[in-house]
Amino acid sequence: MMEIFFPDSLDELWAIMSANPGGAVMAGGTDLLVRIRKTGRKPPALFCLERIDELKQIRENEKVIFIGAYVTHQRLLENLTVQKRLRALWDAVSVLGSPPVRHSGTIGGNLCTASPAGDTLPPLYVFGAEVDIRSKSNKRSVSVAEFITGPGRTSLHSGEIVTRVSIPLPAPGTISRYYKAGKRKAMAITVASMAVQAKKDENGIIELIKLAWGSAGATVVTLPEAEEFLRGHTLSEERLRQAGKLVSAGVTPIDDIRGSAAYRRMVAGNLLLRLAHEN
Repeated sequence: MMEIFFPDSLDELWAIMSANPGGAVMAGGTDLLVRIRKTGRKPPALFCLERIDELKQIRENEKVIFIGAYVTHQRLLENLTVQKRLRALWDAVSVLGSPPVRHSGTIGGNLCTASPAGDTLPPLYVFGAEVDIRSKSNKRSVSVAEFITGPGRTSLHSGEIVTRVSIPLPAPGTISRYYKAGKRKAMAITVASMAVQAKKDENGIIELIKLAWGSAGATVVTLPEAEEFLRGHTLSEERLRQAGKLVSAGVTPIDDIRGSAAYRRMVAGNLLLRLAHEN
C-alpha cells in the first residue's frame, strides 16, 4: 500500500522522509505518475510538495530571478519578467505539453525528470541557471549542467530535494529564443530543439552567444566551437549554414520512433537558420 503525504513545510517534509525511507518526492506528478503506471513499480510512499508555500514563490532582484521548484509552467507563462527578460524559457513552456500539463507540471519536476527532450532544459543551460538543493542538514547550489548527469539521472543525493532555480537576468539588449521541431505543432515530444541567448552590437555583430540543444544527446548538448564560429560576425544565412555543419557533426542523438539519429543531426543544424530572421 503506497502512503501519500502532504507536508505543509520543509521541516515537516524532512520528518516524513526520515520516517519513510525509499519514498518518492512528487511535484506536479505529470512525469512521475505516468512512470509509475507504465512500470507498475510503486514507491512505498509519495511526498507531495503542493502545500509547501516556500517552493511556490517567484522572487527577483535587479540581477537574478528565483523560481521555486513547485512553480508551474503556467505561472511562468504569466510572469512578466519571464515574458520580457527570459523569452527562451517563455517560448519553451508555451509549447510544453497541453494546457492541463502546463497547469500541473513544475519547473522542478521538469528538471528532476532530466529527459534529454525536456523543454525547459536548453533555456536553463543558455541562461546559466543554478539549481538550489536542500536536505534536512545541508544546502548547496550547482549549475544545471552539473545537476543533470544523464538521461533520467541527476546529482541529487538521498534525502535531498530541489527547492528553487536561480537564473541571472540577461543584460538589456540581449535576445533569447527557443525553437522546437516535433512531429506536430503541439503536444509533441521533441525531435530536436535549440535555445539561444545572444547580444549584438550596433552593427549587428555578435558579442555574446550561448547555444544549447535538446534531444541531441544523452543530456542537453552545448557546442562552444559553434558559438566561437558565430561570435564576432553577423548572423548571415551563410554563416549560420556553416555553423550548422559544426552542429550536425557535434551532436550525438539516438534513433527512436520519432526520428533517426541522422535526421536529428540535420534538424539540430538547421535550427540555427532560424536566427537569420531574429532582430
